[in-house]
Amino acid sequence: MKLVERIALVIYSYIIIILAIVLSLLIFNWLDFDTVSNMVEALITGNISSKITLVVSIIFILLSIKCIFFDEASKEKIKQSQGILLKNENGELMISKESIDNMVKNSVSTFENVKECNTKIDVNSENQIVITLFLTVNDNVVIKDLATGIQNKVKEEIKKISDLDVQEVNVKIVKLQESKQNEE
Repeated sequence: MKLVERIALVIYSYIIIILAIVLSLLIFNWLDFDTVSNMVEALITGNISSKITLVVSIIFILLSIKCIFFDEASKEKIKQSQGILLKNENGELMISKESIDNMVKNSVSTFENVKECNTKIDVNSENQIVITLFLTVNDNVVIKDLATGIQNKVKEEIKKISDLDVQEVNVKIVKLQESKQNEE
């Protein structure tokens, strides 16, 4: 079916080019309007030519609608933006970004010095995951050690639960919060 669609798209493109050229020639008065209107009238009013024109028009309308609303490439991009699509001989598995987000937040919640965690999950075309964490942490924590621990834990947990490899875990400390021990 894809070959038929490609051929139809090529023909459709040629027709659009011809229409654009004819309209341009009419605008510049290089083509007589009466000649074009007589040709169009012959296409529309002729017994056989009107039926052919109608069938071709319907096919191109349907093709246009299909290209606008049912493009396969855009469907694949939408699937990728929703998560990671894994395929094997048994079928497909979609792991959503929400699921990955939950895995990450569960991993980070085990660190008691982290008070708040927001995530950004990016998945590229090769299904490589880049996770960015925005953390609020206690002010008495060693940030470098905490970040390293979180990065390792997140990568291990995602690998263990979903068998996905995380390319990067970027940690951004957005706020240091006073711990309750310092307040007392």
